[in-house]
This record gives sequence, C-alpha cells and structure tokens, in this order.
Amino acid sequence: MDLTALLLSRLQFAFTVSFHIIFPSLTIGIAAWLTVLEALHQFTGHGVYRRVFDFWLKIFGVAFGMGVVSGVVLGFEFGTNWSELARVSGPVQGPLLTYETFTAFMLEASFFGVLLFGRSRVIPGFYLFSTAMVALGTTFSAFWIMVNNSWMQHPVGYEVVNGQFVPVDWAKIIFSPVVWVRFPHMLLASYVTGAFCVAATGAWYALRKVSGPEARVMLRMGLFMAAILMPIQLLFGHLVGDYVHDDQPVKFAAIEGRWHDEQPASEVVIAWPDENQEKNRYEVAIPVLGSLIATMTPDSKEVGLTDFPRAERPPVVISFMAFRVMVGCGILMLLIAWGGSLLAWKGRLAQQRNLLWAVFLSFPLPFIAILTGWFTAEVGRQPWTIYGLLRTADAITPMLTARAATLSLAIFCSTYVFIFAFGTYYVYKLLRHGPASISSDQPPSALPNRPLSIGAGDKLRG
Repeated sequence: MDLTALLLSRLQFAFTVSFHIIFPSLTIGIAAWLTVLEALHQFTGHGVYRRVFDFWLKIFGVAFGMGVVSGVVLGFEFGTNWSELARVSGPVQGPLLTYETFTAFMLEASFFGVLLFGRSRVIPGFYLFSTAMVALGTTFSAFWIMVNNSWMQHPVGYEVVNGQFVPVDWAKIIFSPVVWVRFPHMLLASYVTGAFCVAATGAWYALRKVSGPEARVMLRMGLFMAAILMPIQLLFGHLVGDYVHDDQPVKFAAIEGRWHDEQPASEVVIAWPDENQEKNRYEVAIPVLGSLIATMTPDSKEVGLTDFPRAERPPVVISFMAFRVMVGCGILMLLIAWGGSLLAWKGRLAQQRNLLWAVFLSFPLPFIAILTGWFTAEVGRQPWTIYGLLRTADAITPMLTARAATLSLAIFCSTYVFIFAFGTYYVYKLLRHGPASISSDQPPSALPNRPLSIGAGDKLRG
C-alpha cells in the first residue's frame, strides 16, 4: 500500500464531499420553502409570494445542478480510489444508492421540469403537487445517503460471506436507531440552512432599501422558521451525541478532549489537545458538566483516550475543534433567530440595523456548522471506513499510485474551483438583481402589507 496515495485519496474525497454537501444542504431547505411559498400564493392570491418563489426557483436550479454534478463524482471515486471498499461493502451500499436513484432522483428529475417550464401548462394544483414532489425527492435523497453513511458508522443487519458484507436484514439497516437520529439532524440542518440564506437575503435587501415587500417576506419567514427549528436541531444533536457516547466511545472521548478516565467528568470548553503528550494545553473546563452531558447524571464515569491504543484513536485536534465550531455556530444562529424574530414580531426590526447586519452576515454559519459537523463525524470515525470492520488503509484501491492520486486530486480541485467560481458569480448576479417587482398575475395593489411591515419608506424596484 502506498501511504502517499492513501493520504491524497483521503484529501480528495474530503474535498469533493465537502464541496458537494454545500449544495444539497441548501436545496433541501429551499425546496421545502418553495412548497410553502407556492401554497401561500395559491391560497392567499398575494403576488409577493409568487415573485419570491420565482426568484428562489432560479437560485434553487443553479444549486441543484451544481449539487448533481459534484455528487456524481463521488460515485466514481468509489471505483477509482476506494475499490476495496466498493468490493467488500457493495452488497449493502450498492442497493442503498440504487434506492436513492429510484426514489429521490426520479422524483426530482420528473417534476423539476414542471417547476421550470410548466406553470402555464398545468393546473395550479398540479404545479403545487410538483413542487412538493421535488421537495420530497430531495428529502429521499438525504434519507438514503444517511442510511448508507449510518451503516458505515454503525454496521448492523449483515453477515460476512466470502469476504463481503452481505445484508441479511434490511429492516435493521434502514430502521436502525442511529439512522433515525442522524437523518433528522441532517434534514433539520438543511432546513436551517435554507432559512438563514433566505433571511440573510431579505436583510441585505432591507439594508439597501430595495425589493421591500419581498424583503419583508424573506426576513420574517426565514427568521421565524429558524427560530422554531434551531431548538429542535439542538435536541437531535444531543441525541446524536448519545449514540456516539454508547457506540463510538473513542470518538466521544476525542470530541470531549478527555485523555484519562474521570468520575465525575468535567466538560472541556476550549483547549489545544496535544496528542504526543496526551494532554490538553490552555484548558478551560467546567467540573461535573461532562457527566451531565454524557448521561444526564452528575457522577457517571467517562472513559478517556488513553484507554484505547494510539492506532485506534481518531485525529483528536480536528474532532475536538470541529465539534466546538459546530456548536458555536449553532448557538449564534439560535440567538440571531430568536432576537430577529422577537423584533420582527414587535415591528421593530427595520430600526435595528445592527441586527439586520448580523442576519445578513449570518448566512455562512449553517454551512460552516454542516461542514464541521461532517468533519466531526467522519474524521472521528477514523481509522475505520466501516466502523470496527474495515480500516481506511485497507479500503483503498490496492494498485493506486501516488502519481495517479496526485493527478486526479489536482484535476478535481481545479475543476471544482472553476465551477464554484462561476456558479457563485451567477448566483450573486441573481441576488443582486433581486425579485421581479411586478408579478405576471397580480397587480401591486394585491401585495400584503399589514403583517409584513418592518418599516416605512420601502419601495418596489422598477
């Protein structure tokens, strides 16, 4: 095995999956919101919902296309860089990825065309149904991917036959308790991402005093949605932590930065883990809180990293820091969502420009939280690709050379950066232009003003 090829292959997959996850996390949330907007437009007749829908549909289309293109590459990498993983786990992972194609991609591909080109060709009810089916398709996609990844984190329902992991109980695989905490956690993260991107866009327009009615809809709906979802998301995050504590104790110890057994255990708020010395530098810890978080009791014994051989430990610094960045982003989003929602409810949001700036600048937070959460889960799983069964070093393509891995990494990085630059620029142009000021089917007098006001003086863009 070429250790350089292994390192480069890991970097390549980390880069491509990190790039890819940005787009599904946005499109899942936006697709659900588009369904709500279309329903509001059809049931209330207010043209502002139609204009906001048409505006975000364009952004959804760009993000959806970039997500599909970047996601296809991941499947190729299983064959080029990780063929041993594909060989031994193919009987499990192959059907799961096929289910995603038959359920998720078929729904998305079938009804997305209706969204783009079919409004004038189908009845309103079917158009709303098509919007809901696209949203359902994105949800199915997330579900099957999380089933697949959760099986790699917590393999169940299989037997080893001729060196392969063969499924013997699909119910255990699909309905694993791990799936049903990790999938909602990812789904809620996507909804929060959509909510903050929408609210940040509305705040940007409010600060520039353009697209007034549309800005009000985006601000209020985005902030209210985030304010409701964030506490639920934190709850499911705690449930995910419970599964890690019970099933992956070495990962949990790395996340906590706990080197030695403690009873009761303290909670390390911040530190710099020193893996060579097996201790934390510059540590700030809260006594007893670690036991309370882990087991909801004040005196539980929690294991430390030194209970495990060095070869069994994940990279501690990445696991420890990534988790704290994720939690920090979550707390910031909760405060912004609650503060913004309260002021919007009182009709004082327009006067609080500092908070509008905070909402506008918050749009990277959900993406950072998702990426660092993914790093915590995947880096914390090391040195295993399939936890406890297949090491990452044994999952790589046996004859892969460092030269081939370097070449593919360079090609992927340059291609992705090129695509991302143009995609980002195009989305920026769409955002800069803003929603159309006049809907094709509603006069300006039909705009709803009473519940959406954030301040006087806003005008529609010409």
